[in-house]
Amino acid sequence: MALRLTTPSVSPISFPNYPRKTPNFPPLSRVVFLLLRPRTYPAKTLAPPLPARRSGGAVPRVSPPQQEQRVEEEIAREEANGGEWGKVSAVLFDMDGVLCNSEEPSRMAAVDVFAEMGVSVTVEDFVPFMGTGEANFLGGVASAKGVIGFDPEAAKKRFFEIYLDKYAKPNSGIGFPGALELIMECKRAGLKVAVASSADRIKVDANLAAAGLPASLFDAIVSADAFENLKPAPDIFLAASKILNVDPSECLVIEDALAGVQAAKAARMRCVAVTTTLTYEELQQASPSLIRKDIGNVLLNDILYGGPSGRNGRMQNPQNISSLGKSSSEQLNGALSTDFAQEINAESEKGHFLGGLQGSRRDILRYGSLGIAVSSLIFTISNWKAMQYASPKGLLNFFKGNNRSILGQNE
Repeated sequence: MALRLTTPSVSPISFPNYPRKTPNFPPLSRVVFLLLRPRTYPAKTLAPPLPARRSGGAVPRVSPPQQEQRVEEEIAREEANGGEWGKVSAVLFDMDGVLCNSEEPSRMAAVDVFAEMGVSVTVEDFVPFMGTGEANFLGGVASAKGVIGFDPEAAKKRFFEIYLDKYAKPNSGIGFPGALELIMECKRAGLKVAVASSADRIKVDANLAAAGLPASLFDAIVSADAFENLKPAPDIFLAASKILNVDPSECLVIEDALAGVQAAKAARMRCVAVTTTLTYEELQQASPSLIRKDIGNVLLNDILYGGPSGRNGRMQNPQNISSLGKSSSEQLNGALSTDFAQEINAESEKGHFLGGLQGSRRDILRYGSLGIAVSSLIFTISNWKAMQYASPKGLLNFFKGNNRSILGQNE
């Protein structure tokens, strides 16, 4: 019997046909918005200033609780004044210890004067008498040391000879960093500025020359020569306000000595104290309006509004900042040397490039990265179907710059 071979019927294998899913891309405008949206950063707050370094000693450390206590004390002083800082129209700068780093050289010159008289003293002996005028500055130590037959006028004359010859040579760099900048900021904001010092005019002129601060920068210079009552009496500050034709209530004083702070309060003026000579705790005894480390840490907002945030009162209306660059350059050109004025003008040109565009390296990197990202996004969207079949190796070769097609078979 013959065998019959039969071929079993084979039905074709069918696979479920799943619909191809189309990726859901966000709108291009949304992507661009996320890349270009402005970034916000937490506001920076200024911690209370640390005590200044005393000669021969280290700066004492201030713990966070002490810093919080200082902030609370400053706020309490503001609330005691009614919470309103009020209008400021003029700034009165003390000279020694504020504009000029001349307190220490002055004490050293005074030590030399007493050494010539055969009296042994130290620079610390003169600290209680700082800011009271040369006659009291020298006479106070002479009285404390029991010097017999002390002649204040002769001692003062010799003091000036030593000080000018040895310690206050022109352009010797005794000006505090930030002094010139703050003066110019005040002038650009429409404030009048003056020097109000208990020193004699000969010393004021010498110190300003040594610090590189031309007298023409100031609307008035008031020294001790014409006054019988010096600081802590308010006479010098009141005379300065009268010369400036500004009410004392609209004047602000920057001081470093207790006598100066007391004189400002007696004149009913606000006072910013700096810790260049005394510590924070020592200055606090006189209750100034604000305390800062030095003049370089005094902000224009401290003067106008009583603090960096301006929380003490309504903001005044200073001149438009955008129109101040030219006027400040003209003031500097008239008051300072040509070289220094050119340096200031060069600083004002920084940050401008590409025909007037302003920015920084961060901006360049940011917008450059944005351009690359947008280009990649457009390429991906326009070639999405083809890229579904692209192998990882092909993609890698494409981005490395190889000329092989990325539309190869998956491996």
